[in-house]
Amino acid sequence: MDRLENSNNRMTDGQVYKRLMRFVLPYWRMFIVSTIGFAIYAATEPAVVMIIQRIIDSFNGEDRSNIQYLPLLFIVLFLVRGVGAFLGNYYLARISGNVIHKLRCAIFDHYTRLSVQYFDSHNSGYMISRITNNIGEVTRATSDSIRSYVREGFTAIGLLGYLGYTNWKLSLVFLAIAPVVVVIVRYVGKRLKRLSRNMQNTVGDLTHITSEMVSANRIVKSFGGEHYERQRFKDCSLENRKQYRKLIMTMSLNNPLMQLLISFALAGMMYLALIIMKSSSAGEFVGFFTAAFLLPKPIRNLSDANAEILRGLAAAETLFEVLDEPVEIDQGDYRTDRIQGRIEFKNLTFSYAGSETPALSDINLVVEPGQTVALVGASGGGKSSLINLLPRFYDYEQGEILIDGVELKRYRLDCLRQQIALVNQNVTLFNTSVANNIAYGTLQGAARSQIEQAATDAYAMDFIRKMPQGLDTEIGENGVKLSGGQRQRLALARALLKDAPILVLDEATSALDTESERYIQAALSRVMQGRTTLVVAHRLSTIEGADVILVMDKGRIVERGSHDELLKLDGAYAKLHKLQFKEAGQVSEKQEATLERQNG
Repeated sequence: MDRLENSNNRMTDGQVYKRLMRFVLPYWRMFIVSTIGFAIYAATEPAVVMIIQRIIDSFNGEDRSNIQYLPLLFIVLFLVRGVGAFLGNYYLARISGNVIHKLRCAIFDHYTRLSVQYFDSHNSGYMISRITNNIGEVTRATSDSIRSYVREGFTAIGLLGYLGYTNWKLSLVFLAIAPVVVVIVRYVGKRLKRLSRNMQNTVGDLTHITSEMVSANRIVKSFGGEHYERQRFKDCSLENRKQYRKLIMTMSLNNPLMQLLISFALAGMMYLALIIMKSSSAGEFVGFFTAAFLLPKPIRNLSDANAEILRGLAAAETLFEVLDEPVEIDQGDYRTDRIQGRIEFKNLTFSYAGSETPALSDINLVVEPGQTVALVGASGGGKSSLINLLPRFYDYEQGEILIDGVELKRYRLDCLRQQIALVNQNVTLFNTSVANNIAYGTLQGAARSQIEQAATDAYAMDFIRKMPQGLDTEIGENGVKLSGGQRQRLALARALLKDAPILVLDEATSALDTESERYIQAALSRVMQGRTTLVVAHRLSTIEGADVILVMDKGRIVERGSHDELLKLDGAYAKLHKLQFKEAGQVSEKQEATLERQNG
């Protein structure tokens, strides 16, 4: 879904260019200075030709007045040329840096506003590639290529102007090749854009494969997947090389074709000049053809710059596609400092995008403030789907969810999520200090004592004190330096510090050993007091004290009640309980047998 496909809705080059110009407009003063600098630079080209013409005419004629000043004029001319080059290059580079900074930040900011559905349906490799590789393509298009475009464009105009001034009839020869040049430029432009999109696709694949290998390196090594990953990366890299070769082939053929066309024009001009310019001076003749032979270079550079700009436009188009993605719907107008925590689900049905089978069907449930509700059942029963609707990670179409009697969609998103502390089954930590991981996001202003208290309540301070810098210790990407239990306890500490009226625990104790889990359960029992708590658990021993236990199957609530009530019912919950109790008993028997063998 992330690959760039041909589409009838694709933006034209003009539309992409106009959108890029919106990022440039705030710096229009610098652009004017840069343009003036390049105009000065370009004006020196025909000026050099005019000086050469003056020198030759002076040697062939009797009038040699002021000829001694021509060397000094050369020095002044190149000084002016240098000033023009500096002004053009420096201010255009500043504009490019500012534009890329704004564009990069705009993409990243937009990523933070996109819905969870977008991240579910898009490849992370392509998303990263767009903000790294594609931004780099736009950088080249808005710096080196634009510089060549403006500077060489002015130079070509200046030389053509000199040719027209010297002999306008001969200058018309260049117009004869204009239609052919236009055809070549259009064909090459379309091919370059298509190949550039293919290149960006392969770079996205490379980024994705690398990201997977880095994040899952332990699995790769333990299952002997090194050869598979190397081959996968090699195949993708070969495809990238193949597309690059096609791109370079097109760009390399473009220049010789343009030069060949210009050579025909120059040859025709030379032939006609020998007939038309019989009465012209030697200086005019030499000056005219010096300018004519200087012209192919800026035209060649313009052709190269056009190719790079088209590559940049193809990259910019992918960035604008991201910016055009709709952000999370946040049309609510209701705010409150702190809710009481009453949650009600009314006739709720929910389906994931593209799925024909509902993940939740006809859910009706009331959770009173301070109540603890546990959700159990087989995987895929809808437990995580239900709790993911509370912070509006996904939007539902049928039914209602009310918090304190207010429909969920009426809440402002930031206000709603401030009321919920979430601990996921898969813990996410950041490559920063322990303290910054606990006091994350809106919690950054928390006092040191509050952070320590949260860590203590989560039974995390014991291992934190043993770390080199304590709370200030860097824990590596996603907490790679920590054990599973330690990572889980930091996530719990983060939720405890948030002190939200609704606590959502999605297998929050799954990675803890028996002793740590016992401590955490004791801590959570204190924390849950006065808070509405939703707990998703597979280990039924952890939720026996819940006020209400919901058994979910295929998106429906099939049983509800307390632990004792559900056991008496002898239904789905009782079967799950017996199964886990039997497994636990078998493990215990094996442990006892092992101990007997060791003691015997």
